[in-house]
Amino acid sequence: MAETRTTKQAQDPRAAVTAAVGDRLGNTIKRAEQALIARKTQAMRQFDLTVPQYSVLLLLSLFPGGMSAAQLARESMVTPQTMSTVLANLEKHGLMEREPSPLHQKVIVNKLTRAGRAVLKKADKEAVRVEDGLRAEFTPEEFEQFENYLERAIEKLNETR
Repeated sequence: MAETRTTKQAQDPRAAVTAAVGDRLGNTIKRAEQALIARKTQAMRQFDLTVPQYSVLLLLSLFPGGMSAAQLARESMVTPQTMSTVLANLEKHGLMEREPSPLHQKVIVNKLTRAGRAVLKKADKEAVRVEDGLRAEFTPEEFEQFENYLERAIEKLNETR
């Protein structure tokens, strides 16, 4: 049996990784996140959006007064450099616009355009469809428990900072 496993691992390097870290909780969480992002990436392609671009459009829709690039980067959990690229691409496609903040002359506020709202409306339906497809794999009780477990994990990990 051990010989078979070793032979498989030699043929498929991913098998060795899975054997080494497959039962680690962090690996399982990361694989679930990657699978969800892959599904959303596929769904966003029809709108010529990336998942980070979709996320920014969604955030901007929640803050009609706009948000700075720094705020968007923090909320999206990406670096300021990555956010700069995301915003430049959205602006280039006319989905958002930048204007000086009325509160601080050095701050630029990012806002959705009418075209951005229209794309977001369609893209969000697809994102929700992906999430609802995942939710459908669980009974309502299981899903509530699943969410509670995730929230508890987040709380625990945040308290140890």
